[in-house]
Amino acid sequence: MFVGISNTPRDYAWGSPTAIATLLGRERSGKPEAELWLGAHAGSPSTIVDPGVAGGATNLAEWIAASPERALGARLAGSSAPPRLPFLMKILAAGSPLSLQAHPSPEQARAGFALENEAGIPVDAAGRNYRDPFHKPELIYALSETFDALCGFRDLGEIRRILAELRALDAASDEPQAGALDAFESRLLGPDALHDVVDWLLRDGRGGDTGEVAWLVERVVALARQAAYLAEGGAVIGFAAELATVRDLAEAYPGDPGIVLSLLLNHVTLRRGEVLYLPAGNIHAYLSGLGVEVMAASDNVLRGGLTPKHIDIDELLDVLDFTPLPVPYLPPSADGPGVSVYRPDVPDFRLVRVDADAAGPGDVPMRQVTLAGPAIAICTAGGFLVAGAASSARVKRGDAVFVTPDEGTITFAGAGEVFLATTNTP
Repeated sequence: MFVGISNTPRDYAWGSPTAIATLLGRERSGKPEAELWLGAHAGSPSTIVDPGVAGGATNLAEWIAASPERALGARLAGSSAPPRLPFLMKILAAGSPLSLQAHPSPEQARAGFALENEAGIPVDAAGRNYRDPFHKPELIYALSETFDALCGFRDLGEIRRILAELRALDAASDEPQAGALDAFESRLLGPDALHDVVDWLLRDGRGGDTGEVAWLVERVVALARQAAYLAEGGAVIGFAAELATVRDLAEAYPGDPGIVLSLLLNHVTLRRGEVLYLPAGNIHAYLSGLGVEVMAASDNVLRGGLTPKHIDIDELLDVLDFTPLPVPYLPPSADGPGVSVYRPDVPDFRLVRVDADAAGPGDVPMRQVTLAGPAIAICTAGGFLVAGAASSARVKRGDAVFVTPDEGTITFAGAGEVFLATTNTP
């Protein structure tokens, strides 16, 4: 069964006013458009275009609650109470940086949710960490020509080289302030350097305009601006991209300790078609760009800066993976001509990209995808006739459909681009 779905983009302040509308051929709302949610998450369940095909249900969450076996299949319908779609698909457009954040493992989510329930903290309380008992790994596929992000801790040796660059800039300034960098450097020398630096930045940084961290943030921002001035004069600046990020973050979140914390993290510029996978414990922030995001359906976010929202330092430190890692690219596997599959190491979701070009007039390319469970597909270019075991539907740029698992192997006949999210286990 193919069920047409739609939604209204979330108007978070960091969103782009043009990117989602341009991608999908929609009229601009005049507001920031940050995320288009495609799924059954209670925060913004997708509307059903024709409620008549879904027993009168007006949105996907309502239909799943009323007809779980029809919508999800017997396996998923019986796997949880209440039955739930385990993934959420989004079109995400970052016009300015998002908060630094990390997500818990399944075990951490269950334990944290239970403890906060026992403590009587309302699920919608601003200071609550765990709003459900689920983990929230995610991936992002870059749709824009470039997509910038911070993800995971970089090697300590590289962090020390960034510090050396800052010291050189400081020494060359009119009024050196080496002391501003001293406390930062001293914390990079211990056995738990990354843990200690993050702890210090967040705790001391809550003191506002006073303290070592406030001085450090102010000085690092000044040195990053000095680097930009020197680069205009032809100077070669080490870690230019990282210092540019410092300048951007300082404009968006002046004085925030996350500005310095960003220097501890891998900075990556994805090219169109590249994918990042962000598992539990990986601290990250999207900086700018347009992408397709797929995640486990959860609201559990532990924030670490670049936000006015609640930050629980102790819980964040427990969740974070401080192991320095390379940029977590997720390469695709080919699943037939024009079909690329991105499979993370969790059962909740996978992402499939279907791509087809007509060789000439009258040519109708065919692409096939075998579902692992219920699926959501959105067409971002061209148009297709989509047919499964029981029914068919037409989709064109901007259209999205929910696909029930009984459709089995589905065929895309046409030319263009479609992204499909489904579960990662049969």
